[in-house]
Amino acid sequence: MTTDTAPIVLISPAMAVPARFYRPLVAAFAEHGWPATVVARRGIEPGDSPPSRAEDWSYADEAADLTAAVRAARAAMPDRYVVLLGHSLGAHLAAMVANASDDGAPDGVVTVAASVPFFRDYPHGGVVEWAIAAAVPIVTGIVGHWPTPGFGAPAPRTLMRQWARMVRRRQTPFDGDAKVQVPTLAIRLDADRLVTPAAAREFERTVQPDSLTVWTYTADRCPPGGSVDHVRWVRTPRPVVERAVDWWRTQAGDRKTSDRARRNVSSVAYTMPSAASPIIEA
Repeated sequence: MTTDTAPIVLISPAMAVPARFYRPLVAAFAEHGWPATVVARRGIEPGDSPPSRAEDWSYADEAADLTAAVRAARAAMPDRYVVLLGHSLGAHLAAMVANASDDGAPDGVVTVAASVPFFRDYPHGGVVEWAIAAAVPIVTGIVGHWPTPGFGAPAPRTLMRQWARMVRRRQTPFDGDAKVQVPTLAIRLDADRLVTPAAAREFERTVQPDSLTVWTYTADRCPPGGSVDHVRWVRTPRPVVERAVDWWRTQAGDRKTSDRARRNVSSVAYTMPSAASPIIEA
């Protein structure tokens, strides 16, 4: 793949993770000639107004930021595809914008450590997860936002309450019935203590089966000093990037469908050359 045909990668971070943390990931994509940039979470970057009782926002607000970034990328490089890489909460946002009917939708999605963290999908009946989620409306009602302990940075009241409803009721901030149609690579992390296989599968059900490839990043694929932890994988991200690059090269047929959708042409008449079930790779 030449630099001229490489897609633009927009990285949507996990909750409370600052943009600077993803510098190794941006650099790893650059080694393949893929331009990458981080669409930062609100409220945690230098100069941002942190969440408070007066400063509040929702999943939809952050999804709007991501949609705007996709449009800006298309305007800057109109001849390139746009791929979203959503990490953890960033994957939720990617699912929210993936089916946009205009140029705010990406051409492909890569998720890392994505889940629907419904408490019953966790060990010991999900007591810990349920208790944290149950505390969210109480704490945010008193403080006006979710304070730093527990997630690494303060979080806005409305977004945290939406997250808590996902944990307690399986009520997602994205429409689980409107399946993501664009090619999607879901990367699971083998040592991820925050995402169980059941929670990962619950998220993956939001993707049209014939658009989905699932890959598990295992410890034996790690470089020296690497990790398949929920967050630390970013420090040595080459295996993830190499898998994403290889996957994208196989998506030529699905990209035709994406092109047709972006031109407002029905994709019903186009038969995608893939199986009618997810591709799952151990």
